[in-house]
Amino acid sequence: MQNLKIAVAQVASIKGNIDENIKTHIEAIEKASSLGVSYIVFPELSLTGYEPEIAKYLAFSDDDIRLKPLIDSAIKNNIKIGVGAPLDTDGLPKIGLIIISQAGSIETYSKIFLHAGEERYFSKGTQHKILTISNTKIANAICADTNDEAHVKTSSELGASVYIAGVLITEGGYESDTAVMNSYASKYNILVAMANHNQPTGGWAPIGKSAIWTNAGLLASATETQNALVVAEKLGSNWAGQVFEI
Repeated sequence: MQNLKIAVAQVASIKGNIDENIKTHIEAIEKASSLGVSYIVFPELSLTGYEPEIAKYLAFSDDDIRLKPLIDSAIKNNIKIGVGAPLDTDGLPKIGLIIISQAGSIETYSKIFLHAGEERYFSKGTQHKILTISNTKIANAICADTNDEAHVKTSSELGASVYIAGVLITEGGYESDTAVMNSYASKYNILVAMANHNQPTGGWAPIGKSAIWTNAGLLASATETQNALVVAEKLGSNWAGQVFEI
C-alpha cells in the first residue's frame, strides 16, 4: 500500500484571470499526481487572486461550469484537490476552499475567522471541514483561521492529525505567523502545512516560503519565489518532507 502524501502548492495567481490560473493549477496537479500525492491544497483565493473588491463578481457556485477543467484533472490524475476561490452566497461571498475528489464530487469549506477588513467584502463560514484519506483525518483552514487557536484546537478535537491551510502571508507577517503554526504542530501533535502565494496579488506582496511542520519543527519549505510543491509523506508514525519544482 502506498504511503499517504499530501502537498501544498506554491504558485502565482493573475488578477481575475481564471482560465490562466486554472492552467497553472493543472500543471501543479499533474506534478503532484506524478509524485503519488493524494491531496493537494493551493493558496488562499488561488483561482482568482486575492481580490476582495471584485470577489463577488468572480464567485463560484458548487456546480460552476468553470470548474470542469479542474474536475477533469482530478479524475484523470486520481487526486483530491483543494483550490481557493470566493464562494457565491445570497449575501456577501465567502472566502472558500473548493475540494474536488478523484471521482469529481465537490465539497466546500468557508473561512471562519476573517482578517480585519475582510468583513467589508466577505461573510464568514461556520463549519469546520475534516477529510479522511487513508485513515488520516485532515482539517482544512484558510489564512486567518490559523491566527485563532480555537480553529486548530477544534480541528484536533475532531480527530485531525493534519492541518492544512491556503494563505496569503507577506514578509512582515511571516515570522510571527509561521511561529504560531510551528507551535500548533508541537502543542497538538499535528502536521501543519501552509500554501502561500509567491507573487503580488491584491496589492499585497506575499513572501512564498510555503512550508510544513511536524511536532519536531520545520519539515520542508520552498523558497520565496519558487513555483513548487512542498510534500509530506507519512512513514508509519513519522513524516518525511521534500520540495519539488513545478
